[in-house]
Amino acid sequence: MSWRVRWGLTPEQPPPGEGDQSPPPFPSPSRSASPKTPAVSSSSAAVSVPSGGLFAWVRGRRLGRGGRCVEPARDTFRAMTGLYGAIQPADSMSPITRTHGAVFNLEYSPGGSVLTVACEQTEVLLFDPISSKHIKTLSEAHEDCVNNIRFLDNRLFATCSDDTTIALWDLRKLDTKVCTLHGHTSWVKNIEYDTNTRLLVTSGFDGNVIIWDTNRCTEDGCPHKKFFHTRFLMRMRLTPDCSKMLISTSSGYLLILHDLDLTKSLEVVSYPILRARRTTSNSDLASTVSSSPRSTGSPCHQSESNPLSEKHIVRATQREGGSPRNSLEVLTPEVPGERDRGNCITSLQLHPKGWATLLRCSSNTDDQEWTCVYEFQEGTPLRPVSPRCSLQLTHCIEEANVGRGYIKELCFSPDGRMISSPHGYGIRLLGFDTHCSELVDCLPNEAAPLQEIRSLYSHSDVVLTTKFSPTHCQIASGCLSGRVSLYQPKF
Repeated sequence: MSWRVRWGLTPEQPPPGEGDQSPPPFPSPSRSASPKTPAVSSSSAAVSVPSGGLFAWVRGRRLGRGGRCVEPARDTFRAMTGLYGAIQPADSMSPITRTHGAVFNLEYSPGGSVLTVACEQTEVLLFDPISSKHIKTLSEAHEDCVNNIRFLDNRLFATCSDDTTIALWDLRKLDTKVCTLHGHTSWVKNIEYDTNTRLLVTSGFDGNVIIWDTNRCTEDGCPHKKFFHTRFLMRMRLTPDCSKMLISTSSGYLLILHDLDLTKSLEVVSYPILRARRTTSNSDLASTVSSSPRSTGSPCHQSESNPLSEKHIVRATQREGGSPRNSLEVLTPEVPGERDRGNCITSLQLHPKGWATLLRCSSNTDDQEWTCVYEFQEGTPLRPVSPRCSLQLTHCIEEANVGRGYIKELCFSPDGRMISSPHGYGIRLLGFDTHCSELVDCLPNEAAPLQEIRSLYSHSDVVLTTKFSPTHCQIASGCLSGRVSLYQPKF
């Protein structure tokens, strides 16, 4: 079964050997959540701005940076962290017949009214997360494991499978598929969607990222094209504004396509390599020496030698005003304790505001796992002749080494203040500090530990996936034995 296979390996490779805790009283934030308005002079009525100028101040306010003015929605975080501080196991959801196997992925509809479950044994389950009632089972959704589910809007959603296909479904008519999409040649593991262009983006273990035009969808499928190819592909994500594509690999590389243009297919020899190096922590920012990735294999299939040699660095990309469209950055993310050891990036998620990326990494020997947060760094390199990575390690925590060989899918909360991470037979709620502050308000000088806010245990098997509701104070988790649990505040 594919869920027993080392997920970084291709299908042709052999697999390797294989109660709720009551927290202390939830602390109250030390800083005031009330926004401070800029000072206004009565004589000139001019707004006081930082030394960087008016445009720097406006950009900082838009990004939520700085203490002078913040987003109004951030005033409500005390109430939300109080609710999550009181969260406890609520219900266990399961259909009458449990033939679905392990739970690989959970996805809420955008309105939070439906929870979909991707299962090992070809099935997709649908639940009402408010009443915890089972709605429907799509018993033959695919011919092999269902790996991922993605909602396109409140009624349309897509599923992908180890049977190499993607299926489109309509909540109003679940008896039949809208259509089946054929194009991958191996297990399909990930689905993304660009709401602006209505392009569906999928990736699989064949190394391909494929674009599907849902604007021209028929019963026979959608027009599609291969957008990108790389070896050892694991997961692919789009930033919320679809300006970047991130791709993780089983060999420890992280690929970033900057200034993304999904309308163009990338030829193997035309990748403009923007920067290439190991990511750094804040304490390493003064160093601009480029470090070469380890020799476990090139992330791009055009060469078995190091693809990051100096002749491949396009110096024209180091210019003011940003990079060319679809410029490629190849990184080896720093993982604590893993400087001299290989690692596999098994899970990849993005901050809902596009500020950071969240990785779950495991060592090649599967004896250690880490959850790491990397902030996006914008701007020009420190020196024009030196590459500078655009990701910076800010927070990390070691995870329980339970369920070796299985991917554990973690996630951000809708406001980006907390992380829900599978942890053995339960989940952990993690924050950037003990007050669940915004990432931009508590960036450390060097990589700091994620803070455990709450631990929740309601499973009797290894938890493989977890998800926050987009609209309610609710968390769902699914485990290897097929159980789905909900967590809600109890007072």
